[in-house]
Amino acid sequence: MPQAPPKKLLDQMRDVLRLKHYAIRTETAYLDWVRRFILFHGKRHPATLGAPDITAFLTHLAVEGQVTASTQSQALSALLFLYRYVLQMDLDESIALVRAKKVQSPPDGPHESRSAGGVAASGRRVSADGPVVVR
Repeated sequence: MPQAPPKKLLDQMRDVLRLKHYAIRTETAYLDWVRRFILFHGKRHPATLGAPDITAFLTHLAVEGQVTASTQSQALSALLFLYRYVLQMDLDESIALVRAKKVQSPPDGPHESRSAGGVAASGRRVSADGPVVVR
């Protein structure tokens, strides 16, 4: 009896997401980020890629794609999920990336300031100093 061919990577990821009871919208978003990651690296299999490639993709999103910090964070979560639960690979190196700028809302009143934590009182965008390292 011939064996069925192994499942494709995105189908494997979908199975794991459903096994862990992730929301369907999360599943869709994570699969899209992994697809974009693969295409960004010329259709190379993620098992052959590592932390520097993840860094390059996420930095590209922030710099060239001008995505928000929450969008970049979601892409990072999708890739970490892929490597931890689908490929079952530990990333040997840490991921140092350029973080997207967070959009800050203006203060509520004329005398309120938001100077704590490097946030400008004017409500303008403020970026962190240096790269963020994820282990």
